[in-house]
Amino acid sequence: MDYRVTSVSEFKGDTLRIDFDCHEPLFINKEVVERLGIREGGVLSDADIEGAVYKNEYRRARERALYLLDEREYGYAEMFKKLERNYSEDICYAVVNDLSRLGLIDDRRYARALAEYLVVKKMRGKYRAREEMHRRGIPREIVEEALGEYEDGTAERLTELIEKKYLRRLHEENGVNKVKAALVRQGYGYDEINAALKELDGEKS
Repeated sequence: MDYRVTSVSEFKGDTLRIDFDCHEPLFINKEVVERLGIREGGVLSDADIEGAVYKNEYRRARERALYLLDEREYGYAEMFKKLERNYSEDICYAVVNDLSRLGLIDDRRYARALAEYLVVKKMRGKYRAREEMHRRGIPREIVEEALGEYEDGTAERLTELIEKKYLRRLHEENGVNKVKAALVRQGYGYDEINAALKELDGEKS
C-alpha cells in the first residue's frame, strides 16, 4: 500500500514529524529524511516506511555506540549487550559489525588493554582476571593470548601485592589463612600463594 506525505515538520531537536493521509505519523531524524528524499506530497510504500524506520533506529544505535566508545574501549559482545537493552537484535548486529569493520571495536585490542588494567593496575591473579574478561564476552582464545603476556611476572606481582596490602595482616590471629583466602579471591592459585609467602618468610629470617 502507498501513503501520501501530507506534511514534514519540525518536532524536537533534529527529529522531524512526517504525517500521512492514512498512516500514523513517523518521527525520523532530519538527516535520514534528507537522505531518503522524503518530502511533502511524496508517496511512500510500506517497504519505504519500514526502511526509513530501520535507518532511523540504526542511526540512533550507532550514535549511542560511538558515545559509549568515547568513554572507554568495548569488545564486540559487550557492546552488543549494551545496545540490546534498547534496540532490536538485527540493529545491534548491524551496528557492531559496522564498527568492527572500521576498527572502532577490536576484541584483541580491548583484551590487551583490559588485561593490563586487571593484572598490572588492579593486581588480579590470572584466575580472577580470566573470569572478569570472560564476563565481558571476550572470546576464550583472545583472553588467553592477552593474559599470556603477563605469565612470567606473576610471582613478582604477587609478592608486591602481599607487601603492599597484606603484610601486617599476616601477624594477626589466624592471619596467614585469612591472607591466603584473600589472595585466592584475587585470583591467585594456592601454589603461587604458598611460594610467595615462603619467599617472604625466607627474606625475614
